[in-house]
Amino acid sequence: MDNMSLLVNRIFSLNGKDDFDQLALDIFAYQYFNNPLFGKYCKLLGASPSYVHTVEQIPFLPVEFFRSHKIISGNKAEEVVFTSSGTTANQTSCHYVVDSGLYERSFGSAFRHFYGEPSEWCVLALLPSYLERGGSSLVYMATKLIRDSLHPDSGFYLHNLDDLAVKLEKLKSENQKTLLLGVTYALLDLAEHHQIDFPSLVVMETGGMKGHRKELIREELHSILNNGFGTSSIHSEYGMTELLSQAYSSGNGRFFCPPWMKVLIRDTNDPFSYVLAGKTGGINVIDLANIHSCSFISVQDLGKWYENGSFEVLGRFDNSQVRGCNLLIQ
Repeated sequence: MDNMSLLVNRIFSLNGKDDFDQLALDIFAYQYFNNPLFGKYCKLLGASPSYVHTVEQIPFLPVEFFRSHKIISGNKAEEVVFTSSGTTANQTSCHYVVDSGLYERSFGSAFRHFYGEPSEWCVLALLPSYLERGGSSLVYMATKLIRDSLHPDSGFYLHNLDDLAVKLEKLKSENQKTLLLGVTYALLDLAEHHQIDFPSLVVMETGGMKGHRKELIREELHSILNNGFGTSSIHSEYGMTELLSQAYSSGNGRFFCPPWMKVLIRDTNDPFSYVLAGKTGGINVIDLANIHSCSFISVQDLGKWYENGSFEVLGRFDNSQVRGCNLLIQ
């Protein structure tokens, strides 16, 4: 087994904080020497593997570089390119994914970590905006989960909300574990046009009004959805084009990462220092599964972290563009 295979296998067999930190440092060293852009960025900051001994000392690459550079660690060609939804006024982000199987392993392992085997579920995906464009990593993930669910009723829905409502009633009558994964505005459309009383339904919003509706604070949005679906909590997914891993919330806006992903909260006035638990700052994401790209990314979301390992997304920096990936302003 080569060194890269050994590194990849370590990602999904971590055993505690020390193990995570050591692998993060090893991947940092690999990407420093094998990712030209990240290596140059680190050198400009004087942060080489010789001087970086803790996770907190690792530089985080601003996510904006994914809009202007091809970011790959190593010399393999990409298998698939994921693109952000973007806006007409801004260039979209591109994530050049060298190993699509590693992406499948990451989101599949995370789903099992939080929700169990996909084969236990019927997976319904209400993602019209994503389906209507190419290059969506979310559609790729949903497609694989639908296939792995093995349920005959699993599938995508575009604008056929009446059919989806009938399907949900059928699944409820069969006591079938059901996940409804949807873009925010489409879930609101469904909840407003069909009163569905399905208390065990897992409704997971992926964020994004896509210009179809005004933005709502999380509490108001989740209240509307809970009333419409007869549920007691709304789940959420925190992910983005530039990552290969996702964090999940089972309610109340608190997200938990899978073992190979971690969120740090940087000081808004000093991007190279970090704030205490419960304090607001900018979100830095460590995604060890992103080994072939960049595992250390600074994003333009504001958030807080808590002692139990969870984090909260509070909005975005004022000077950054709004993207459709779980950006619910508090």
